[in-house]
Amino acid sequence: MEWTFEEIITSEEELREVLGHPNEVVTRKTINHIDDICANFIRNSPFLAIATSDLNGNLDVSPKGDPPGFVKVLNNKMLAIPDRPGNRKADTFTNIIQNPNVGLIFLIPGIKETLRVNGEAKIVRDKKVLELLSCEEKLPAFAIIVDVKEAFMHCAKCMIRSGLWNKNDETKERPVPSLGEILVVHGNLDISSEELDERIKTSEKTNLY
Repeated sequence: MEWTFEEIITSEEELREVLGHPNEVVTRKTINHIDDICANFIRNSPFLAIATSDLNGNLDVSPKGDPPGFVKVLNNKMLAIPDRPGNRKADTFTNIIQNPNVGLIFLIPGIKETLRVNGEAKIVRDKKVLELLSCEEKLPAFAIIVDVKEAFMHCAKCMIRSGLWNKNDETKERPVPSLGEILVVHGNLDISSEELDERIKTSEKTNLY
């Protein structure tokens, strides 16, 4: 189905006519460093998403997860994020090499607010940093160092609307295909989805760190 649109917002003036302007609470909530409140949130967060872009504006958002506190606050302007074994596509890394600007969002299960951090990133392999980020006695191959430019808390409305932290009914049928099924279709792979799902489950058990 083809869609055409007639009411397209093309300027901030048009946007503000509908949306209005943020109040003082919102405009003053952004700080330029990691204070004790933000550091405590990061220490308790087992999951973040990192957004990056290459020089052509091609975007990527990558999830990162580990036990709470896996991201280290090196000082009030600097974070260290470990890189764990993955698919080796390295979209985040290749983007950072071209364009260091990154956006982070930290989540804590059961907490409806989120922490957002913006800054500039670099990829490092300094042993003292990698040792700080070790898990299961294994060092990451790389660390992403983020020089913090902005940090602020985000309100709970999206979590409330989504019901993200509501208790899941594990008896309900999975509403989406398995990862194996999806990869077979998207990649037109000559392998059964059952076999690929088994490979994925094995990797999840043996190649986390």
